[in-house]
Amino acid sequence: MERNYKILAQNIKSRLNPDDLLFEKSFRDELSTISYNKILVYVRTAMKGVPPEYTKKSKDAGERVKGHLSKELQNVKYKYQGSVMTNTHIKGISDIDLLVICDKFYNWDSLKVNSILNDYSQKNKFSLNQVEMLERETRVSNYTGDSLQDLRSNRLDSERILDSIYSICDISKPKAIKIKNLDLNREVDTVIANWYDSTFSIINGKGDNRGIQVYNKDENSKGPVGYPFLSITRITSRNSFTNGRLNKMIRFLKNVKADSDFDIKLSSFDINAICYDISTSKYQNSSFYELVPIIYSQLNSLTTGSTHSDILKSVDESEYIFRYDSQKLQNLKLLMNEVEGILVDLSKSVVYA
Repeated sequence: MERNYKILAQNIKSRLNPDDLLFEKSFRDELSTISYNKILVYVRTAMKGVPPEYTKKSKDAGERVKGHLSKELQNVKYKYQGSVMTNTHIKGISDIDLLVICDKFYNWDSLKVNSILNDYSQKNKFSLNQVEMLERETRVSNYTGDSLQDLRSNRLDSERILDSIYSICDISKPKAIKIKNLDLNREVDTVIANWYDSTFSIINGKGDNRGIQVYNKDENSKGPVGYPFLSITRITSRNSFTNGRLNKMIRFLKNVKADSDFDIKLSSFDINAICYDISTSKYQNSSFYELVPIIYSQLNSLTTGSTHSDILKSVDESEYIFRYDSQKLQNLKLLMNEVEGILVDLSKSVVYA
């Protein structure tokens, strides 16, 4: 049975524009040209970005937390991560992740670096300048302090500071302190972390190529390495190259997932990887409704056999998305079925007549 696309489109509008702000004129004009076709309106709305007024409030809430912490914390750097930073969030009232990164020390992949430098066949794959960068890293003095104690202090000090300012402050989670700014109606997750440099980070001048490890208060430990800033840079760059089409595909899948009758267990991290993996040559000049069959083709390829799904990596290439995870693949099939239904209905419209 064909879905009620009018209601679905309204659900999305309510999610991304809860205060019913006036959309920009270009978007209103675009919808007016396709208003005769409810499914086209739905697809275009599902690809729409959150109005910047909402995003600004999320970032402002993060900046206020940063301002409070920076009055006391020392030797830290502040960075943001997550979908708000790539403009792929689908909720007007979105929380934001503020990373508090200890700047007293950093970890690096010493085993890999030394392996490269001590093996001529590996070393020969790098330029002279890159080898010099790797060698320079081995000469950096080792930190003699207690890195875990540094992270714990940052966590406990952040808890104390934020709990004294915000009436809603949850310090029970091991990896984040969650506050709610009641004036802005936004939540901020404050995450304690440290830097991590891989060989890729080192030979590429660090910067946004640097990784982080998130501190776990309950275990007093550093978590696995992630590269959120590299992911943000790559998604932003490719989205710009494709004139906004990458973000449209990511938002579309997120909205389809959100409105499904099934509890589809795929994260933004997973959906980013799925869409980023699509060759830009397939969609660089596509109209918004032409993106739907391209997305479906990608999902179908990933769920047919294991050749494609086993090699799909995250945007930052730090981990495989579906390899050894049959349960996650089942959830991908649920999402594919949702998209397939939309594609069938779309194929009946005048667009494909």
